[in-house]
Amino acid sequence: MANNRPKAWIAWSSGKDSAWSLHVARQKKEVDIVGMLTTVTGDYDRVSMHAVRTALLDAQAEAVGLPLYRVTIPAKCTNEIYESKMAEAMDAAKAAGVTHMVFGDLFLEEIRNYRVANLAKVGMSANFPLWRSDTRALAREMISAGLKAYLTCIDPRKMPRDLAGHAFDDDLLGRLPSGVDPCGENGEFHTFVYGGPMFRKEIPVKIGDTVEREGFVFTDVLPA
Repeated sequence: MANNRPKAWIAWSSGKDSAWSLHVARQKKEVDIVGMLTTVTGDYDRVSMHAVRTALLDAQAEAVGLPLYRVTIPAKCTNEIYESKMAEAMDAAKAAGVTHMVFGDLFLEEIRNYRVANLAKVGMSANFPLWRSDTRALAREMISAGLKAYLTCIDPRKMPRDLAGHAFDDDLLGRLPSGVDPCGENGEFHTFVYGGPMFRKEIPVKIGDTVEREGFVFTDVLPA
């Protein structure tokens, strides 16, 4: 039977929300996801903000079973540079017949509107499979379904430093301060996913050092 669904790339952050949006989008079957797009900070050779090593990003792509497309940006990246790099990526996507981008955004209207507007400039559309989900229920749904992740970056102004490197699990949810979104949607924390129903196999990893840099606390995740 012919697949007439529009082709899409997923905006892949290496974290739980993008991983779960892939899982849900595959179930909904509104689009045919044929690739992953990730922003990498070239100076560090790591996923931007999440600080995940690109070797582990490659392992995720293999586990997911999709080709990976990287957008490499400098550490001190202006909005103009970022938008120029993304426009180049969208041109490559369109050349491959891709018409949609899938995002794991949950409730931040400003970010959603920004994505929709920028995609419209190049004649593409956005898909938000998790939009307006109850984040507390969503977090528990992810955990109960077998998603496995570690916190790679936290904002110490909002969370205790000792939660850096913690597993994304029921214990973590119970320890989050009031006001912290259970999915970290307001930037309280970022994660690296190494297992779950969106993967064909679990990625063996171990926790490395924790450092504080530019106001955030980062925990390194290493291949085991």
